[in-house]
Amino acid sequence: MSKRGRFGKASVRDAEVEGRTVLVRADLNVPLSGGAVGDDTRIRAALPTIELLRDRGAKVVLCSHLGRPKGRDPELSMRPVAVRLGELLGTEVALAPGVVGDEVEAAAAALAPGDVLLLENTRWEEGEKANDAALADRLAELADVYVNDAFGAAHRAHATTEGVAHRLPAYAGLLLEREVRELTSVLDDPARPLVVVLGGAKVTDKVGVIERFLEIADRILIGGAMCFSFFRAQGHETGDSLVEEEGIELARRALELAAGSDCELDLPSDLVLGARFSADAEPVAADGVDVPDGMMGLDIGPASARAYADAIAAAGTVFWNGPMGAFELPPFAAGTRAVAEAVAGTGATTIVGGGDSGAALTEFGLADEVSWLSTGGGASLELIEGKPLPGVEALRDSDGEDES
Repeated sequence: MSKRGRFGKASVRDAEVEGRTVLVRADLNVPLSGGAVGDDTRIRAALPTIELLRDRGAKVVLCSHLGRPKGRDPELSMRPVAVRLGELLGTEVALAPGVVGDEVEAAAAALAPGDVLLLENTRWEEGEKANDAALADRLAELADVYVNDAFGAAHRAHATTEGVAHRLPAYAGLLLEREVRELTSVLDDPARPLVVVLGGAKVTDKVGVIERFLEIADRILIGGAMCFSFFRAQGHETGDSLVEEEGIELARRALELAAGSDCELDLPSDLVLGARFSADAEPVAADGVDVPDGMMGLDIGPASARAYADAIAAAGTVFWNGPMGAFELPPFAAGTRAVAEAVAGTGATTIVGGGDSGAALTEFGLADEVSWLSTGGGASLELIEGKPLPGVEALRDSDGEDES
């Protein structure tokens, strides 16, 4: 297994928290179903930091966004999250009447060591996404210490992820710290060969990651709808397939860079087609990658799936982000399943960059079979690409030499 990566920020482990109020930005943006939490994976991921703080006598004030509310939407209240979190912690988790304000300040002031208060949906506040200074000031008034444990939101400069961190002693939570270490280990010290599997719809979302890995990886395997931008760049027919037009030139540039690099860039050699994007569409095997009019590519073909699985099996480190096709449609899930099973079955270090790849692993029952499954799709890609994450940059630096 590769050495864990670098992290130069102060950890919650080193914070003085006994008897103090700690504002924790967690990622509790979970799916709801019938007024209850539908999947508590992200809540469970936040537990170690919360439990550490409670064990050390802190008063814990949690905050998170939930969904994309338009104003104060009661359908996106944090109440179901508070209920489920309380069940997992084995203690009552009080729900604040809002995000900031006199009543919220009174609720925070009334906490005893070990108590947990959850603020309402932070995106009920207009100033959250705008990183409003006044909102950050009011948040800072609630606590003595700030901890960011929301890696999935760390690439956003919001009031709860970046603004308040400049107003309080700011530390990294256990989850955020491990996310950064695990993901940077892919860049810093990967066991060889390093095989990167990239899928999804848009080359524009992944071009920076592709170019970064062309410098350090041994092999990049491309799947998903973004392969059609590459095929168009090569002059292939793509039929009715989803093609990101602005990605074609980027794909052409990536192919040129790959030709001059030591990294092998692989595209599918065969496809599975359908007449429409539907679960009742008849899958049609295509020997080759040209797609006729009236058909669309919806998955990599069986030969490609086998070749990709073989490459993964021979890897020392695997990084995977993005499905190989429309895995949410059962007739077109085979390519993504083959990759998921190969990633889960290899003896290599396996890092999966969250998002749809994580959803696929979960759907196939393989989420526990990888070395690390990131909670942040977009954040993981930006970190890999080398972009600074505002929610991480705002934290205080580690006092000593960072140990990896």
